[in-house]
Amino acid sequence: MSLRVAVQMDPMESIKIAGDSSFALMEAAQARGHSLFHYDVHTLAWESDGSARGKITAHGAPVTVQRVEGDHFTIGERRPIDLARDIDVVLMRQDPPFDLGYISAAFILDRLHGETLVVNDPREVVNAPEKMFVLDYAQFMPPTLIARTIDEVRDFQARHGAVVVKPLHGNGGKAIFRIGEDGTNLSALFEVFNQTWPEPHMVQPFLPEVAQGDKRIVLVDGEFAGAINRKPGEGEFRSNLAQGGYAEAAGLTPREEEICAAMAPELKRRGLVFVGIDVIGGKWLTEINVTSPTGIVAVDRFNGTDTAGLIWDAIERRHEV
Repeated sequence: MSLRVAVQMDPMESIKIAGDSSFALMEAAQARGHSLFHYDVHTLAWESDGSARGKITAHGAPVTVQRVEGDHFTIGERRPIDLARDIDVVLMRQDPPFDLGYISAAFILDRLHGETLVVNDPREVVNAPEKMFVLDYAQFMPPTLIARTIDEVRDFQARHGAVVVKPLHGNGGKAIFRIGEDGTNLSALFEVFNQTWPEPHMVQPFLPEVAQGDKRIVLVDGEFAGAINRKPGEGEFRSNLAQGGYAEAAGLTPREEEICAAMAPELKRRGLVFVGIDVIGGKWLTEINVTSPTGIVAVDRFNGTDTAGLIWDAIERRHEV
């Protein structure tokens, strides 16, 4: 079965193929005989045609990929492609931020439902922002406050000591701050956060266990596929690989197995095929990443697995239904 696959992602020139999950997915699709198209989300368009679905197009180009640094793709001429008639599967893989542009694109792609398979399901991506969806599993989370007012934050900090403050819709470990037990600079930091972001912000106790790592666990159609433990680089408390962290092989603790089992049915039901969850200290669930999860290249490097292949197995099964 050969599928026509359109990948909605950032420019091909900008990706770093050594660790890029989108590139790994494209490689795996190509190896299975699927044809690939690339398009920028900014070219996505909807036009009325008398139906509720409408005509959904993007300026796409056929692309082939190869694992050669600096010469990793060949791309054809861009032209309008009809995402309902010309494409079987759309991969939503552009990087966050999860803003109104991201949400609007997801709502447009949701109109392909029943015609073209979109992964992850765009309606459920909108319904499951990383730091909000995780609240459904609060029994596995550290104490958490979501608020904008400094009085609430000071009260929380007084009860929990050192805290971490982060944007509710941030990504890649950006703009995450640690405030010590004395609360120095907490007011100034919240002034900046409130001026920068209109939404409330997430505050959690600083977990010393982060020094031992922040585990990325990959789930494919709700099933465990692999994990890596990400450790902070020198002089950092953030363990994101994008912030200088490094990875090591990892299995699951009994608590992590419990977390995965608790969310598996809901991920599958929602059509969230490729999900990365983050767990600190083997027990504290902090995020459920659904917008453009990463980590599969490192997972496969350490574990000798083929996570991209598992994802395509799941996509092909869903496409056949």
